[in-house]
Amino acid sequence: MAVTPPACSRRLLPLCLGLFQGALLLFFALFFTYDKPSAQAADATVVANQLYSIFPLFQDIQVMLVVGLGLLLTFLPRYGLSALTHNFLLLNFSVQWALVIQGLLHHFHHGHGHLDLRNLLTAEFAAVTVLISVGAILGRASLCQLFVVAVCEVPIYFASEWAIITRLGVLDVGSTITIHVFSCYFGLGMSKALFGTVRRPAHPKETPTPGSDLQSLVGTLILWVFWPSFVAVLCQPGDAQHRAILNTLLAMSASSVTTVVASSLLEKDGKLSPSHLQNGSLAGGVAIGVVADMAVPPVAALALGSLSAVTCVLGFRFLTPLLARKFVLQDQCGIHNLHGLPGILGAVASAVAILVASEDTSGSHFSQLSLAGANASEAAWGQWGNRGVGGQALCQVAGLAVAIGGSLLAGLLTGAVLRLPCLAQPPEPLCFDDSLYFKIQDPAESPALGGRAEEGALALKE
Repeated sequence: MAVTPPACSRRLLPLCLGLFQGALLLFFALFFTYDKPSAQAADATVVANQLYSIFPLFQDIQVMLVVGLGLLLTFLPRYGLSALTHNFLLLNFSVQWALVIQGLLHHFHHGHGHLDLRNLLTAEFAAVTVLISVGAILGRASLCQLFVVAVCEVPIYFASEWAIITRLGVLDVGSTITIHVFSCYFGLGMSKALFGTVRRPAHPKETPTPGSDLQSLVGTLILWVFWPSFVAVLCQPGDAQHRAILNTLLAMSASSVTTVVASSLLEKDGKLSPSHLQNGSLAGGVAIGVVADMAVPPVAALALGSLSAVTCVLGFRFLTPLLARKFVLQDQCGIHNLHGLPGILGAVASAVAILVASEDTSGSHFSQLSLAGANASEAAWGQWGNRGVGGQALCQVAGLAVAIGGSLLAGLLTGAVLRLPCLAQPPEPLCFDDSLYFKIQDPAESPALGGRAEEGALALKE
């Protein structure tokens, strides 16, 4: 028996997406244009150099988001096609929606908007928050609900980034606080509001298989290779960018080795957990983002990578079951362990690095630390000079608190919106199943998982 999505979902989704794409065409016709070509050869050379310096890193980020992150989400054996496709569609939708918001903000302040690669990069950073947040509800939410998440989260992300970076002057070149911490707690708040206090037993389709774990691990390897580009793309070219790449590689190398050690020690038979490898190996890249371009010693990057891996593995082993048992909190992909806990660790490390630099405020170490982060924002570094290192360290902690508190509240409100009946949340028997969204050629099913006819009947009854 073929599994058919509800009629409201079949009609609402293409209608809304079609209207959105049509409205986008009109919006770009009215508000966006490209920069005029430079008539002077010197100016053209500068523009070309800027393009060639950022475009390779931009391509790396595209591979990370489309291929690496998509494959990382395929650990669910019967939801891999949906995970890859939904990740790809959400990325494109969120980028366009972010460009619309940027265009509106620019239009109200400066008139006609000029589109360039940096605008597109900023829009992709906004889209990353959506891709991370939906990991908490992966497989249990409809595509309509996921697009509503994107509509709500992207403008909230821009407001959060403005408050943290522009107003508070937080230093966060690798977007650890503004992206990883924000999107993690937004997703957890959304999950809590959407699923409420109902404890759900383990679903028979959410247990990974060796094949699905292998696909997910391939996604981890792709993310691992290209992660330094994500951290370093907004750094000032030169020493700061070079330092960010080196620190990121050191932190991720340490987190990969430490993940194997921690995972093996936590298991009675000494075997490795695939979920630990898939996530712990990336934890160092999350944590190092705040201090990546600062003049911290190499041993600090290695130590931070190792600590983040241990934190991630312990989170999977102890904290996730505790949150599910005590707070009935659903976190399907373990985003709290990969993005939340290492993000908090990285933010605390940035405050410590700034305070350590204050031991010799007239020496070269503090000067390098200050100059290294000049790319974060001119306002931030102007405020540094006014408030001193102690004040800046306090602002790092305040920015972390704003990211957690603001995203949790926004996530709870968004989750409440997702409970609207018209958004067609899939019934429990049809969760984690590609057949709800795709034509599956081979309808044969394993007896252990039940047939399509039985699932359809259960869903209809529910």
